[in-house]
This record gives sequence, C-alpha cells and structure tokens, in this order.
Amino acid sequence: MGILTGLFKSRDKPINRTNGSAYSFLMEGSSSGRRVNERSAMQMTAVYSCVRILSEAVASLPLHVYLRTDSGTEKAIDHPLYKVLHDEPNPEMTSFVFRETMMTHLLLWGNAYAQIIRNGKGEVLGLYPLMPDRMKVDRDDKGSIYYEYLVSDGDSNLGKQGTVKLNQSDVLHIPGLGFDGLVGYSPIAMAKNAIGMAIATEEYGASFFANGATPSGILEYPGTVKDPQAMRESWSKGFSGSNSHKVAILEEGMKYTPISISPNEAQFLETRKFQINEIARIFRVPPHMVGDLEKSSFSNIEQQSLEFVKYTLDPWVARWEQAIVRRLFSEEEKKKYYVKFNVDGLLRGDYQSRMNGYAIGRQNGWMSANDIRELENLDHIPSEEGGDLYLINGNMLPLNRAGAFAGDRVKEEEPNEEVLEVEESNEKPKRRGSDRTHPIP
Repeated sequence: MGILTGLFKSRDKPINRTNGSAYSFLMEGSSSGRRVNERSAMQMTAVYSCVRILSEAVASLPLHVYLRTDSGTEKAIDHPLYKVLHDEPNPEMTSFVFRETMMTHLLLWGNAYAQIIRNGKGEVLGLYPLMPDRMKVDRDDKGSIYYEYLVSDGDSNLGKQGTVKLNQSDVLHIPGLGFDGLVGYSPIAMAKNAIGMAIATEEYGASFFANGATPSGILEYPGTVKDPQAMRESWSKGFSGSNSHKVAILEEGMKYTPISISPNEAQFLETRKFQINEIARIFRVPPHMVGDLEKSSFSNIEQQSLEFVKYTLDPWVARWEQAIVRRLFSEEEKKKYYVKFNVDGLLRGDYQSRMNGYAIGRQNGWMSANDIRELENLDHIPSEEGGDLYLINGNMLPLNRAGAFAGDRVKEEEPNEEVLEVEESNEKPKRRGSDRTHPIP
C-alpha cells in the first residue's frame, strides 16, 4: 500500500512539473527532430492563425457585469468591477488587449494568470497579466494553494525582484484542460509532434524552393572527371537558386539528365495541407477560418461559423465567466452579481434570418419594437408612440377559452324579453336589420 498511496498525491500537492504550467517539453524535441515550444510554435502560420482567431474573438465580445433584481437583470454600471472588465483593467491596457493577451496565454500555455490589485475595502482596482512560464502553483503545509512568480525587470507592478509568493486572492487564474483540475496543460506541448512535423515540412519547402525547386540530375561525361566535387559545386553555383533558369552550356560531350521528382517531394503539398488541418483540429477551429475552403460552400459555411461559436467559443467563455465570478466577487456579491460575455452578435445570422426571428418574437409578444431596435443598434421609439408595447395576435387564446367569444356573441344577439314584448305589440313590425324608418307595406 505504501507504493500505491504515492500514485494519488498529484491532486493534493502538484509538485511534479507535469502538473503545472511549467510543463517540460523533454528538451523541446519532437519526433520530427525540430524544437517545439510556445514561441517557436507561433512561427507556424496555422498555429498563429488559430491563436489569433480565438484570442481576438474572446477579446471582441462585450463583457458586462449584471445585477439580479426582482424584475429580472440589469447592467451593474455603478459596480467598481464594471469599468475594470468592460473598459480598462489597468492604466496600460484596454479591455480588448488584456483579454487578448490572457487568451493567448491560455491557448499556448494552458493557463492564464493575472495579478489582482485591490484597495483597502477589498474592491478590485486593476488586473495585470502574468507570464505563465514564470508561474508555479503549489500547496503549503495547511493545504492552501499559493502561487510563486519569478519577477523580471518589466514587472514593475509587483515592486519586487526574484520570486514572489502570491495568495489565491491575489491571482486571477483561468486554467485550461488539465488532469488535476488545478492547472492546465499546454496544448502546444501535448501536440508537439504534430506541430514539429508541420515545422519540418515548412522548412523542407523553404529549402526546396531555395534551390530553385529543380530536381536532382546526372551529369554525364564521356571521359574521366578528375575532380567530381569541384564540378558538382560549380554546377550548383551556376544553375541553382536564383540562377536556376539560366541556359546551361555544356562542353566536351557533357550531358545533363534530370531525374523525375521524388515521391517525397510529390507528397509535399499534401503533407502541408494535412498538417494545417491537424493544427486546426487541436484548437477546434473550422478549417475555413484558417484558409482551407476545400470542403466549405455557400450552403454550409454559415453553419460552420455557428458551430464555431457553440462548440469552440462557448467552453472558453464559460471558463472566463466562472473564473471571474469565483475570484473577483465576494461571497455576498456572488448572490447578486454575475458577469456574462454577449455572443448574440456572433449568432445573428444574415439579415433575412434576423428579420424573420424578430417578426416571430414581435408577433408572439416577447419582444417590443424597442427590444428589436436595440439589438440592431437603432434609436428607440418613444414609449408614448408604442415603442415599448408587447403585442400578440388576437386570434390566439388558451384551449380552455375556446368558444368563449362565440358564446358571448350569441348572448349579445339574443333579444331580451322587453324587446320581444314591444315587437309583439306593434301591428306592423319593422324588418330586422333594416335601416328604413317607414313601415313595410
């Protein structure tokens, strides 16, 4: 049992480097022989594109603080955290830049950290991003989680040098996918072989075209070549690279026989294309968003964009929202306040689809004219002109009221007893429904 008990301590005390954001790349090597880390991976166009798409998408979403009220919810504009999240997390960054930076850390290192600056009342005054590769997560003797951060010269907000210990309340931590629930693993480290192969393929292509994209060949000479190496170097210098299209002049019966392109070179483009899809699969980004339109068409590209919001962005947004509420709100505030990213703008669809949806909401009474105009960024119609009215179709009513109007109409059409007595006393009654004022002969 002593051996087995040691296997289940990573969740209680993540001291192993593989349980933290400082996940080791094993000398950053991959099966392709290329070095892969977070920074070298960003030099791969597919990785850069996926990280940029996701980080800019999260950063561009409106982020608001909401207050729960008896009548529903409303924006808590007066809350101190509203300006920090919506406008300016710190004097050096806008909200867009802050969230873009944090999301980039989350996609590359699997964790995003930010130092929380509070005043004497405990209110959040600012958020400063911290580099994940310099952060260590651990537990103290009492089991409480703490953070150790290696400070550099650029981290002026910490005001210290060396290693700084931060409490949980001082760090906004957004973890990605991980095995222990405390810290996330780097997607780049987990997929280093796929990314390494893409880098190797790209380097091979660069070398291939640097040599003029010409296949190897054979120089035939009828006599004996005294210095083959010098002849090979002379040929390469004169007819490869930028000189690949020059006309070659052969002397003394020399003959050049080109060799057809090798199978490896023939599969070069196919390999590069597959690796782009492989990287897009890692980040769950639709291929058409990274430039691969082979399987996209006018009929399915809109649906792929909607699936990107539902299955790619929504999980990231949920991580952000829950981490912010958990760390930046007090226990009392959590009962009344919450934060939410507004993704409705990405789900709007085309103009015709939006108008049809608005018409259904308007006719069924759960949207007013001003509700629709607000979603379309139009000015409100004054309330006295009916802008806030909620309308429904008059021909729709509950099932238990079916026939009620018909019954009421029958009762209205039935003459009362007094009318009957008057009509019986007249010698010449008037025709029912007639507008004539003289008797009928």
